[in-house]
Amino acid sequence: MAEQSFDVVVIGAGPAGEVAAGRLGGAGLEVALVEEHLVGGECSYYACMPSKALLRPAQLLTEVGRVPGVRTDGLDVAAVLARRDEVIHDLDDSVQLPWLEQRGVTLVRGRGRLDGEKRVRVGGDALVARRAVVVATGSGAAMPPIPGLKEARPWGNREATTAKEPPKSLVILGGGVVGVELAQAWASLGTHVTVVEGQSRLISREEPFACEQVGAALREAGVDLRTGTKAVSVSRNGDVTVELEDGTTASGAELLVAVGRRPATDELGLETVGLEPGKSVEVGENLRSATHEWLYAIGDANGRALLTHMGKYQARIAADTILGKDVCVVSDGPLSPRVIFTDPQVAAVGHTLASAEQAGLKVRAFDVETSANAGASFVGRNAPGTSRLVVEESGVIVGATFTGVEVAESLHAATIAVVCELRLEQLVHAVPCFPTRSELWLAFFEADGL
Repeated sequence: MAEQSFDVVVIGAGPAGEVAAGRLGGAGLEVALVEEHLVGGECSYYACMPSKALLRPAQLLTEVGRVPGVRTDGLDVAAVLARRDEVIHDLDDSVQLPWLEQRGVTLVRGRGRLDGEKRVRVGGDALVARRAVVVATGSGAAMPPIPGLKEARPWGNREATTAKEPPKSLVILGGGVVGVELAQAWASLGTHVTVVEGQSRLISREEPFACEQVGAALREAGVDLRTGTKAVSVSRNGDVTVELEDGTTASGAELLVAVGRRPATDELGLETVGLEPGKSVEVGENLRSATHEWLYAIGDANGRALLTHMGKYQARIAADTILGKDVCVVSDGPLSPRVIFTDPQVAAVGHTLASAEQAGLKVRAFDVETSANAGASFVGRNAPGTSRLVVEESGVIVGATFTGVEVAESLHAATIAVVCELRLEQLVHAVPCFPTRSELWLAFFEADGL
């Protein structure tokens, strides 16, 4: 076995692993980045990027319908899929490599496995870390133990975001973020979609009005929503048939399972350092393992916040800790900023009204119509959407939710307010420009009597 020594070995070259390796390499450390598939990871090729590429054309078409004077002849499905393939670089990661090379990072192709303390095996070679090993292996689609599901050859997110043509019909198990985004995307391209969600409503962690508005948009697009019922068995005889606990069935040419994610740590060799394979790696506020001073886990591998941007944030914290800086995570977990890229979009940070009350906070909520301002004139007539601030009794903003057209770009101001624990009255002198939709903040001030 050949051995090479590095200051840090990073396992997994998704967004979190890339950022950690690049930050450490840019600071002058010798870094090895191990990746068995594509540099850029799940988000770049099979999740965030392709799904948004599939959603965007129909959103533009909808906006054209709200703005008089603009003409279109509809969607060209082949061109939409070709543009999706362009966005994901036809599953070719060569465009990602110069950034790593510029920072002196050594890319090692192959599956990385822990092989004892500070050792990573890649095929027949061993990489020895002088300082630290960083686990950034991400997650994979969770498959629930439903009879017949595995035999039905269901899609995960990879198949659903890279399909070469729209399926005639599609059943989606799960009405969370992935489920509603891909339901709207494929419905816009002509697929008959059925969504099965065991909870009583879609995207159940978000505000009820967000669920209602996204649900209304899906129904308008022809999506069949089945909420409050679970799948009990699956069979495939040509098409896939899903038996539901309420006695009904849902059938489609394909079946997408979108019920959650599980950490990709089964084959990581965690047992060689006394940890349990297939589980999240428990870490502290500096992303260091709770039991091993030399081991770090970032992104989905630690289970704290399964969001690309939070994985990249954790990567910066972990890298800076390895570099000897006194830093720690201030903001991650279920209150992290998050966006659902449907039309209408849902952008949220911090608490919902319900989660704040469940946490024992004394709060009040201010609701305004997202488009009730001059800036909304330019996204067209009758654009749907509600925005809510959740404010603690001292005036500190503890949560915000925006629904509407392209509200994702409005979220960062609210994220700053929540993370910095600002009071609503402190923002009165932060004047939004006219005519922009940011003037909805003026409506929040008015609702609070400011």
